Order: sequence, then C-alpha cells, then structure tokens
Amino acid sequence: MEKNVIAVIMGGGRGSRLHPLTKERCKPAVPLAGKYRLVDIPISNCVNSGINKIYLLTQFNTASLHRHIQETYRFDPFGGGTVDILSAEQTEQGDSWYQGTADAVRQNIHHFTSSNYDYVLILSGDQLYRMDFQKILSHHIESKADVTVSAIPIPISQVEGLGLMRVNDDLEISEFVEKPTDPEVIDGLTISKSIEKQLENPPLDEKQCLASMGIYVFNRETMIEALNSTAKDFGKEVIPGLLGSRKLSSYIFEGYWEDIGTVKAFFEANLQLADPVPQFNFFSEGSPVYSRARYLPATKINRCSINHVIVGDGCIITDSYLKRCVIGIRSTLREGARLENVVVMGSDIFESAEDRKRNRELGIPDIGIGMNCEIKNAIIDKGARIGHNVKLNPDGKLEGYTKDGIFVRDGVILVTKNTVVPDNTTV
Repeated sequence: MEKNVIAVIMGGGRGSRLHPLTKERCKPAVPLAGKYRLVDIPISNCVNSGINKIYLLTQFNTASLHRHIQETYRFDPFGGGTVDILSAEQTEQGDSWYQGTADAVRQNIHHFTSSNYDYVLILSGDQLYRMDFQKILSHHIESKADVTVSAIPIPISQVEGLGLMRVNDDLEISEFVEKPTDPEVIDGLTISKSIEKQLENPPLDEKQCLASMGIYVFNRETMIEALNSTAKDFGKEVIPGLLGSRKLSSYIFEGYWEDIGTVKAFFEANLQLADPVPQFNFFSEGSPVYSRARYLPATKINRCSINHVIVGDGCIITDSYLKRCVIGIRSTLREGARLENVVVMGSDIFESAEDRKRNRELGIPDIGIGMNCEIKNAIIDKGARIGHNVKLNPDGKLEGYTKDGIFVRDGVILVTKNTVVPDNTTV
C-alpha cells in the first residue's frame, strides 16, 4: 500500500500567530523539545508508517528549513524515498504565492507525476501527534471513500478555529462547517449518541464535536478533479464542495493531538513534554521521532537544582535553578540563573574563547543566559545573549509589548533570535 501513497505536508503561510518565532523561519522550522523541529513530527509519522515519498510545500523564510531537511532526511537508494521541498515558484501557468492549502497543492501537482501513486495524504506541518497512517489509509480503502478526513473528538468549549463535521453511523460525513462561530451551529454538530458508543473514550461531562485535524486522504482522481477549480483551501472550500457529489468518510483519532499554531499553544506543548508522563511521549521505541544527527558532546550539569526539565545535547549548566523548562542544544546557563516555565532554544554554534573575549570588550554578553538571571514564563530563541543580572517576567506587561527584540504574546515573554539583552536589564 505504501508504494501507492505520496504525502504532502503543508508548510503554512506567514505564521503570523507564531510571530516572532516565525520572524526569520517558517513554521515547520520552529525548534521543538530541545532538539527537534516541528516538521520532524509529520515526517517521522510518515517514515514510521512506511511512507517515504514526501513533498513539503513552503513559501516563507525557507532557508532554515532547507538546511534542516537536507542534513536530516537522506534515504538509502534502494528504498527510493525522498523528502522534496517545493517552494512557491513562477511558472508559465502563474506567478502568485500560494493562496491557501488547496492552491498550494494545485500549483505543485505537476511535480507529483514523477511518483506512481493512487492516494494522496495531506498533512499539516505544525501539529504535535503520533499516528499510524496505514490505519487511516486502510479505513479509506475499506470504506470505498473518495476523501477521508481525520477527526478528533474535542470538547465543545475548545472547538474555536476548527472545522467541525457531522457523521452518520458508518462514519460517512453528512455535514462539514469550517470554523463555525454561531453557538447554535456548533451545538447542532455535537457527536451523536450512536457515534459516542463507537469511541474508546466517550465524553463524560461536556458535549464533544468531531473536529478536522487537517489530515486528508484523497484518491488521486478525486484530488485532480477537485483542484480543477478556483478553490483555494481544503477546509473552507474543497471538502464542503465535495459533499453530496463524492463519498467523504471520517477517520476518528483518539490520541494526543495539538495544533501548534499560536505562541501559547507552542509554549504549553513544550513545557508539557517536561512532565513526568507527558501526553506526547518522545520515549517511544517503536515510533521514534527523527531529527538531525549533530554529533554534539554530552551535556554538563554542575551544582544545579533541576525539577521537570528537558535538556538537549551540548549544554553547560552551572549552579542554576530550573523548574519545568526545556533547554535546547548548545545552551549555556551560568552561575545563579533561576528559570521557571522557560523554553530556551539554544544556539547553532559554540562561541570560541576569542569571540567571547572580543564581544565582552565591546560590551556584548556571551550567547546563553548570564549570571544571576531570573526568568519566568518565557521563550528564549536561538542565539540570544542574555547578560548578567537580567530579570524577565511577563507579569504586569500588556499584551503586545514590544521593545528591543523582546515581545509579550499570549502571556509569554519572548526574546527573539540573536537578540542582545544587556546586563541589569529588567522587563
């Protein structure tokens, strides 16, 4: 089956809801869990499911993503696997940016002809979950569907911004509404009693709806026909437009799934990984998450108090207090640092002694966290230089605060990539 399937991963648009993390990179390239990138999740799910013909569609700030993909996903020549990055390009047919998910696939459909495929698996590049795609493909084939939409039961209070569907007892989709806001419409799309009985974990208190995960399986002919139109987006136009003319089926997924589309979602998803038993567990031998092999030295931790912390490779942490943190690769935390609920993305380089000496003469702090810093509820992006005696805390700061590379978004303080925070700064 896997030889007849191609996977298409949507790289997303400008990523405005994740700004400023997407200021210099696209969403799939945002670091995750100390050593990974968001794009590693869907690609790893594909590889673990036996799908190795993968296309990644991007158009904004792609340089970082290109490097990561080229240095990470190198398949052996016998399996014939590839991860191809397809950025928006000018052609004789058009020269516009991708106008939506469906338009992105339409503009690249001529690139897929080099693969022998019967089914197209459409995926998002900014979600955290673990799924065996062979199960949704088997469901798609057995149900004789033209399109299958992966759905997850969501409490009615959390469905904002999601596409909702009503399904029959055989899981065929009878109604699909993209991001409804009318409470009456949402209430009318709640899961029926007969569908509840099919769930492994039926709702106990609050009503639930079936929400689209943005994961679709298309028959090849159906996709080509559906894209022979002006439709720009799968959820808003293509899926609703096919209702009544094609068979649309729902595949219900009841595992952990998080749409990491906002700063708040990204921050909380990272910190949850530091819990004793996180909902998404990277420690899964049968379904590993792949990333770049960097060959970094082991991390050194000296005289520290650490509680619920993930630490990447190549770090040096000295005489520090850390509580519920994610510390990325090549991070340096110096004496007296106190961090609580902090995501430190680390650095792309190790500074030499000569560079540190020269920068200090110029009044520029070393990369990493300086001595006696107190940081709470924060994201420190890659390459940031936090001086000594710096205090960062979003409490009391208005949403939208922006100054000298420091932002407050969704109640989280963010220090952007390569930002210099001088000694004794308090925000």
